Amino acid sequence: MVGSIAAIGAGLAVIGAGIGIGNVGSKAMEGIARQPEAASKIQTAMIIAAALIEGVALFGVVVALLGNNPA
Repeated sequence: MVGSIAAIGAGLAVIGAGIGIGNVGSKAMEGIARQPEAASKIQTAMIIAAALIEGVALFGVVVALLGNNPA
């Protein structure tokens, strides 16, 4: 039972990160399409935001897997 709860928590963290990174990428592409001259600044901000989202997702997976371990 504990393992399945941890798997659900880890899965939710990964799904949330995927949705977040998808939204960041989508909005960055829209911004670059509207202002091509700002592409480098938008791309830099997008990479930083994606890295932060990925870090939070990794933290969520670790908490989900370690938080349900009774040992």
